[in-house]
Amino acid sequence: MPDFAILKSDDKRLVFGWASVSITLNGEPLCDRQNDIIDPEDLETAAYAYVLDFRDGGEEHNSHLRKRARLVESCVFTEEKQKAMGIPPGVLPVGWWIGFHVDDDEAWEKIQNGTYKMFSIEGTATRIEEGND
Repeated sequence: MPDFAILKSDDKRLVFGWASVSITLNGEPLCDRQNDIIDPEDLETAAYAYVLDFRDGGEEHNSHLRKRARLVESCVFTEEKQKAMGIPPGVLPVGWWIGFHVDDDEAWEKIQNGTYKMFSIEGTATRIEEGND
């Protein structure tokens, strides 16, 4: 699995990065840290539901640590959208790009000092073993 860094804007308390990647730059499905592959259509559906229903960022999948950040940017870069924008194949992965304004001082410090290095979509799904779909 390739590593994707988060980008920080120190003076604005903004953080950006890939929430999830479905298809890598070379066109291969990406297997995430839980050994799951998320279909691009499923990722797009999940991203829209998140933006419509939640929009807040938390820490460590802990319900008591919600509302630490607010969503400011979200785009699922599907192959169709990339083509429509004139982005040639192989320039961007097929994935969900997000950005947050971090309100919480402790969460911002953890981003600054490298404790938090990536996003997690904290999703739920039904696992389907390969070849059983």
